[in-house]
Amino acid sequence: MEFYCRKLGFREEFAYRVDERLPDPCYLGLVRDGVRLHVSSFSGDGVSGGVVFLLVADVDVLHGELVAKGLTIDLPPTDQTWGNREMYVKDADGNSIRFVNQGKDR
Repeated sequence: MEFYCRKLGFREEFAYRVDERLPDPCYLGLVRDGVRLHVSSFSGDGVSGGVVFLLVADVDVLHGELVAKGLTIDLPPTDQTWGNREMYVKDADGNSIRFVNQGKDR
């Protein structure tokens, strides 16, 4: 939750915990700029090292925001040979969050 909310700028929409006194395991619903993302720390819900692809209005503006928050950027905004402009970051579990420009010119 720390990474997704404080670093990436999502806000918690809901959280489900078996034991509300403990931070984990937890199933979180997060939202930012109309993008909804669900993440889970429940055993068996997924495999670490996955990839999520999120469309954003301006990857360069987002890059500046994330760098200002001290976030490590794995791949800064880069024009890919397949036509996308993309930026990659990783969460603490090694999952890759790939931000991609949306719009007519990308």
